[in-house]
Amino acid sequence: MTTTSQDDARAARRPIRLFRNPMAKIASIPMILTALVVFVGGTAWTVVYSFTDSRLLPRLNFVGLDQYERLWSTRRWLISIENLAIYGICSLILTLLIGFTLAAMLDRKIRGEAVFRSIFLYPFALSFVVTGLAWQWILNPDFGLQEVVRRMGWEGFTFDPLNNPDIVMFGLLIAGLWQGTGLIMCIMLAGLRGIDEDIWKAAKVDGIGTVKTYVRIIIPMMRPVFITALVLIASGIIKLYDLVVAQTNGGPGIASEVPAKYVINYMFRAQNLGQGFAASTMMLVSVIIILVPWAYLEFGGKKRD
Repeated sequence: MTTTSQDDARAARRPIRLFRNPMAKIASIPMILTALVVFVGGTAWTVVYSFTDSRLLPRLNFVGLDQYERLWSTRRWLISIENLAIYGICSLILTLLIGFTLAAMLDRKIRGEAVFRSIFLYPFALSFVVTGLAWQWILNPDFGLQEVVRRMGWEGFTFDPLNNPDIVMFGLLIAGLWQGTGLIMCIMLAGLRGIDEDIWKAAKVDGIGTVKTYVRIIIPMMRPVFITALVLIASGIIKLYDLVVAQTNGGPGIASEVPAKYVINYMFRAQNLGQGFAASTMMLVSVIIILVPWAYLEFGGKKRD
């Protein structure tokens, strides 16, 4: 029997790939149905009804792109997009920077590492509502940080970001960084602990400084960790809602309005489902813009390799 015939016979005896591990595939059926019906079906339903004039109840009265034209001509929506961009860029950069710095410090195996790790991670265990209320009190000018500093003798000190429309998003940013940085720190620390000690020893033998070792060797090796952290941070930025409601409720005025709050207001308060669906569809587009590059970096690179 030739080699080709043996390979054909061996391939014929192999079970069809679709029927391998049948119990695992059967167990995954509820999850697949949930994903298809709830997530994919709900998303498609939202997109379809975003082209209608639905008000209190959904109705299939198509109006084309009217909802989207109204959306992008609304000042509240434009301000919410601008606020999300400011918050998102600052949050993305600072969360990665602070999280990696803290992880690098803890990776030096300092004394009391477990205590510091718990302290930094603790805020993530709180809900955004609790975080927002806590920082609303801390930033309150009457009895918060401003008043504490003034009682210490600096009577001219002023720090009231939540009541200043020009910097209110930075007041929200402080609370968001306080809560989210600990998780990114843990992810980065896990990535650093996965680096072989021999790499550090080789860098020291070659005379490479600590900073250059991180920049030129360690960080490139942690590319998958950084991509995961970016996706987590970006998803949290897009769905920003609880923190805003707890701290400012979109104020002063509409200075801290964000897209998620816009969607909730129009769907449940203004009773304009069509407008809310259009806004949520635009949020979906922003998620796709984030996921597509991530999928390309994760899977496209592996395929090329």
